[in-house]
Amino acid sequence: MVLGFGAAVLFGWLGVNELRRRSDTHAIQAAKILGRTLTERLRAVSADQRSLVLERAARRAGVELLLADPSGNVVVDATLRTPSRSTILDLLCTSSGTTHTQLGRVRYSVHPVQSGRDPTSLVVFKPAQDPPPAMGPLLTSLAVLVTLLVGVAALVASALARDVNADVDFVRRRIRAMANKESEPAGKPVPIRSVDAVGELTCAFNELVGRYAEAERGYRENLARALTYDRDRSAFLAALSHELRTPLNAILGFAEVLLAEVDGPLSESARENLEVIRTSGRHLASLIDDILDLSALESGQLRLARSYVDVYDIAQSVVREEQVSAQLKGIELRLSGVHTAAWADPRRVRQIITNVVGNGIKFTQSGYVEVHVARDGSTRTLVAVTDTGPGIAPDEQATIFEEYTQSGDLRVRRGGTGLGLAITRRLVQMHGGSIALESRLTRGSTFTIVLPSESESDKDLDMTPLEAVSTAAGSVA
Repeated sequence: MVLGFGAAVLFGWLGVNELRRRSDTHAIQAAKILGRTLTERLRAVSADQRSLVLERAARRAGVELLLADPSGNVVVDATLRTPSRSTILDLLCTSSGTTHTQLGRVRYSVHPVQSGRDPTSLVVFKPAQDPPPAMGPLLTSLAVLVTLLVGVAALVASALARDVNADVDFVRRRIRAMANKESEPAGKPVPIRSVDAVGELTCAFNELVGRYAEAERGYRENLARALTYDRDRSAFLAALSHELRTPLNAILGFAEVLLAEVDGPLSESARENLEVIRTSGRHLASLIDDILDLSALESGQLRLARSYVDVYDIAQSVVREEQVSAQLKGIELRLSGVHTAAWADPRRVRQIITNVVGNGIKFTQSGYVEVHVARDGSTRTLVAVTDTGPGIAPDEQATIFEEYTQSGDLRVRRGGTGLGLAITRRLVQMHGGSIALESRLTRGSTFTIVLPSESESDKDLDMTPLEAVSTAAGSVA
């Protein structure tokens, strides 16, 4: 259809130009013939009769006539409006051309009279019709042409669209069938029914399906190997941890017995050596516990035993236990806040707070570590642990909760495996909570732990979580 309209416009433009050219040619030829005839007539009449001759000729021929001398002065004026002297001089300088008068667009022709001493010239203005004559038949022909071209274009477009739509519908049905949940993920190639753009698209889609099928097979193989490796790794870690725990417990037990001086008094050096053995053994036991917890989390074997617990009491117990470590480093360990309850596993809440507080004590060289317990609205309990340590760089904050990742001074990093915060985040997420970090270099860090205050089933009960804790006081370890 666009081609049809374009062809019609082109033909119309060419036709109008041709008609205008012929109209101009006819007008200039008529002006020249009339000019030659009137020039001969003017040469045969006296100067007094020229005005009458030119006025009659202009009226009968439907033209404008002007007799002027070489200076541009009008001798006889048979026009509807006399041109200016400068315009007359411009007309006399050319023998013919196109201009505009009261008759509209005209073609003019200049003819010198030259009778005796008469230097005058006759200017004939012949109207050039605009639009040109025969415009009506041209427009009718163009309308018929446009109708034929548009009709043919519509038929061709309809046939092509029907074929293309059929191919597109076929491809769409096959793709929808492949997207069905009951079908294979990769699916089968779509048959190519044409060699047009739809066929090229189908071919490209089949290549994509082939690559996807190959990638899926590789993914399944890698996933199977990864699952096997993960099961073997978890089993190995669990077995190794249990095998290490048995002799480690024996070492710790004998160290405690020797430190109790059951078999006799100890020398100062022997006591120091036993203290090192006990401290290293407890550290190794905590590392084994972290590895076992991480293995249980990754395998999905860790389960929460939830109940309403007083988070402040748990935080108070943790602060009491960690007070010795803080005093040995010369820092202050604080506790503030209010008694508030959480719907959580008390053992895991203790582990969460212990990991974060121990992390703060480990990296803080001077100042304090503060634990603040608060209630945020009616559904959340907050535990904020603030320290005055060296802070954590912004580029390390994104990875601080990942496994086997540590920040800070290398000498301090050697004190752990980088599992504490990773396990803490997973335990918090299992409770449906969150943990966030705010830290600035040289200004310390604040870890904010958010735990749910009540279970989903108890939100409509009249009894508050703290009342539930008081009725089950033994639920807090």
